[in-house]
Amino acid sequence: MAHTEMKPYRVVHHTQSLCPRCLARIPARYEQRCHEVWLVKECPEHGRTETPVWRGGPDMSTWLRPKLPTPPAPLGTVDRGCPFDCGLCPQHNQHTCTAVFEVTTRCNLRCRYCFAAAQDDETQTLQPSAHVGDPPLHTLVALLEAVRQKTGPCNIQLSGGEPTLRHDLCDIVSHARRLFPFVQLNTNGILLGRQPSLAHDLARAGLDSVFLQFDGTSQDIHEALRGAPLLDDKRRAIDALGEAGVGVVLVPTVVPGVNDHDVGAIIRLGMSLAPAVRGVHFQPVSHFGRHPSCQGAPSPSARITLPELMHRLEEQTAGMVQVVDFLPPGCEHSLCSFHANYLVREDGTLMRVSAPRAESAPPAHPALDGAIAARAFVRRQWAAPGHGAPVHDACGCGTDGTTSAAMTAPISSVNADVSSSCPAAPCGHSPSPSGNAASAPSTAVSPGTSRNISPDTSDVVSPAIAGQPRPDHAGDDLDRFLARAATHLFAISAMAFQDAWNLDLERLQGCCIHAVTTDGALIPFCAWNCTAADGTPLYRGRT
Repeated sequence: MAHTEMKPYRVVHHTQSLCPRCLARIPARYEQRCHEVWLVKECPEHGRTETPVWRGGPDMSTWLRPKLPTPPAPLGTVDRGCPFDCGLCPQHNQHTCTAVFEVTTRCNLRCRYCFAAAQDDETQTLQPSAHVGDPPLHTLVALLEAVRQKTGPCNIQLSGGEPTLRHDLCDIVSHARRLFPFVQLNTNGILLGRQPSLAHDLARAGLDSVFLQFDGTSQDIHEALRGAPLLDDKRRAIDALGEAGVGVVLVPTVVPGVNDHDVGAIIRLGMSLAPAVRGVHFQPVSHFGRHPSCQGAPSPSARITLPELMHRLEEQTAGMVQVVDFLPPGCEHSLCSFHANYLVREDGTLMRVSAPRAESAPPAHPALDGAIAARAFVRRQWAAPGHGAPVHDACGCGTDGTTSAAMTAPISSVNADVSSSCPAAPCGHSPSPSGNAASAPSTAVSPGTSRNISPDTSDVVSPAIAGQPRPDHAGDDLDRFLARAATHLFAISAMAFQDAWNLDLERLQGCCIHAVTTDGALIPFCAWNCTAADGTPLYRGRT
């Protein structure tokens, strides 16, 4: 019998990508290699590249969640095809969950890794100011109004550069909050830590949340990634924001060999600072903008994939956080992120309150359902407890039982008739086409809760409660539990951004985070930040 040599891999999916050298669109394929999945592609001019995208369990095939495309009203036309006609073009399959406005290119750091390749401006470190290169306030207001017309009530993130260097940042926040239900600031926190009054000024202007660059629990990590010992500034910023009533999300860039050993410590620190800290959102390092491997392909060891990060979290928290806790996203493509929701108990441990992950993929659901759910979850979870009245887009029900006309205004291009309960709705209502609250609020403390909340169930009641003498009215334990849940829910998530080496156009077409250009176009975030090996941008600086 002739010997048949077995292939060391099998192709599990075909897609389209870009050549990291010339940014030409080329075919690509996913190859399963034992417990790893690699993206492999060949450019006729620049040859073959291969990049690990999934290492370890859960198996990628069981992680994927199908979505039915729900394209938004196209804002542009198809000329060259994806990803060269973004704006959004008719080939895009998802609505805007978060619109990112870059309000400055200035920065008071020069980080080793930076999406925007922002330059340091040391003269601006202590005092915000006007700058000739910043878009003027009236231009930003016009862009905000234009995006509101295009997207409806999406969430807004103000980014940069370093936004706190703008002297009129509070005015920008105020205008954004007038038009949108949720406004978040993406910042390194230096000025917030050194000028605590800024946090209060931003809160009064209507800021809901801060996405705080926070790479580790030791100074050496901050020095390695940001070039300065910033830990004390970060801690002071968290204190100031907590006092001002602005929710904080810690955002570590995870770099193998630099801080991937510290992810568990970041979780423990975040828990200890709840409810000011609302969660941790990890970002595995991506190689675009400014990064050490510029001009060359990043080595496989320079990457950390989502499953590897899940396992590090389980290992470094001694199983308090587990791989089985994490869920694929409902909004963006399944390979882009994971998330889990917890309650920080009174004894300092975590209790998972999000649904368990299904072993097999459920039936495909409309992508718009996921966008609506993601918007609602972010508004509720990432703001400070009791900050405003988070509203579910489709049912219009706030946590206080009110309906906000501003936040349930119709989206002209969106059919908001969602046929099943939104898993992120705080009220537990089934969304109704009319936008009115449909039924009485549920007592569930979290979307998709997998356990019954019962005063007689010790595994869902904090040990600090369960160990006390039982009251005559068992409902007292439930009341205490719900009171804790109202302030101490804690989200752990991660998002793996794509660079030119691992870009998958199917993932890009499902993107729900869109950068806003100076002419009002909406560009999927990974397309906006994509740069070739020599630093040539796909979009940034060209629009």
